[in-house]
Amino acid sequence: MPSRRDFLKTSMLAAGALGLPGLARASASPEQGAIPARAGARVVSTWDFGVPANRAAWRRLGAGGTALDAVEVGVQVPEADVANHSVGKGGYPDRDGHVTLDASIMDGDGRCGAVACIERIVHPIRVARRVMEATPHVLLVGDGALQFAREQGFHEEDLLTPEAAEAWHAWLKEARYQPVPNSENRDYHQSLGLPGGKHNHDTIGMLAVDAHGHLAGACTTSGMAWKLHGRVGDSPLIGAGLYVDGEVGGATSTGVGEEVIRNAGSFLVVELMRQGRSPQEACEEAVRRIVKKRPDAAKELQVGFLALRRDGAAGAFAVQRGFTYAVCDAESTDRVFASPSVYTTSFN
Repeated sequence: MPSRRDFLKTSMLAAGALGLPGLARASASPEQGAIPARAGARVVSTWDFGVPANRAAWRRLGAGGTALDAVEVGVQVPEADVANHSVGKGGYPDRDGHVTLDASIMDGDGRCGAVACIERIVHPIRVARRVMEATPHVLLVGDGALQFAREQGFHEEDLLTPEAAEAWHAWLKEARYQPVPNSENRDYHQSLGLPGGKHNHDTIGMLAVDAHGHLAGACTTSGMAWKLHGRVGDSPLIGAGLYVDGEVGGATSTGVGEEVIRNAGSFLVVELMRQGRSPQEACEEAVRRIVKKRPDAAKELQVGFLALRRDGAAGAFAVQRGFTYAVCDAESTDRVFASPSVYTTSFN
């Protein structure tokens, strides 16, 4: 493993090359991909835009919040970001013009809650937690989820922003649906003046472990732009887009949800860690199963897994090059790592 001095040097050089002040990026490889475990708390999340989300979660942990509190607060940052077009308010609509949101939350003790295809609620993650704590259910969908949110006193508003509406009307001219791998980072970087577009961010999945070893996770998205009305991806499905086991660790996913659902991806990653795989090894095996089952399709899509073990070790792996994940702990609140991948062609 590289020394801390080597790591810091590499991170600062990479950050300078990208022109991102304060945002350190370290490349990962199968040998280097797992972050060394540290004593105390840690928060990890998908994609570069996980950095501000991680910081919000970290502040909650510092204020005495639980890991569950931390992930709920953290993912609300992208949910409220109108420039992020695939999470929360401002998310791109389905092909009928409806902005529908999905979210799930899970504690290390097995408690969990989720909502799918919910409209008019900016923070579906808060509703998901209320499902977990105030009902005997795990998942509420569509009109029933909105009815529950109303009964719980959640504020409603139109989630289709003018910018998202303009993009939808432009899409209607051709009405062609095709996911683009790694649009998440191109779009995030465009907002900072780097090459790419500012549209179509993706799911944020977040995992946290507190100083006592307690784990929790959250996942939230507005799903694929221009999807069929009623489509639900992996994000609100416990065991697919998110899974946490307090005895082992947690995992979350990003990318084309249908591929994750077919393989019960996040549950698989956690079970592989239970069997002794490192977070890095578990994510890699889960990704390679996806590629093995549908090798031709996998060449044109992105799926990435992120895992956090109970002792704080983390790892990630993806189908395509370009998936990144953000890490926040007592050493640094803004590190970003590039995940290793099956294919090395960059879609950024």
